[in-house]
Amino acid sequence: MPAIREVIDVDRSPEDVYAYITDPSHLPEWQLSAVKAESLDEGPIHAGSRVRVTRRVGNREIPMTVEFDELVPPRSWDLHGISGPVRPRTHGEIEPLDDGRRSRVTIEIDFEGHGLGRALVPLVVRPQVRKELPRDEQLLKECLERPTG
Repeated sequence: MPAIREVIDVDRSPEDVYAYITDPSHLPEWQLSAVKAESLDEGPIHAGSRVRVTRRVGNREIPMTVEFDELVPPRSWDLHGISGPVRPRTHGEIEPLDDGRRSRVTIEIDFEGHGLGRALVPLVVRPQVRKELPRDEQLLKECLERPTG
């Protein structure tokens, strides 16, 4: 099956969008299924950084660990799951618009199931993410465009 892909335009610079998206502490603010996210490594996020994310899948909370594969500020990031029954592979891109005053955000997600996850991916996870990703991107837009101060 092809990766699930969504695109949204945000009225913030690529640098602002990138900083927000790659900060694990913000994940529960803009991803509906994310209950909690915590960095497992000290210091700023870098290739090899690991994050433990607890997600609501159906009526269960499932912890998983993801690892950043590549970070190209402020343009893209890649990460993949390294534990848990459902392991995402995510690629994100941020394209500057209007001379860098706005951004186009593209997120592509695919999944690999392990154990129970083999059944969960096609029956629960993919349908849930297909519905949630557009809402997640809308939440991302709202969070980033919210006036500060």
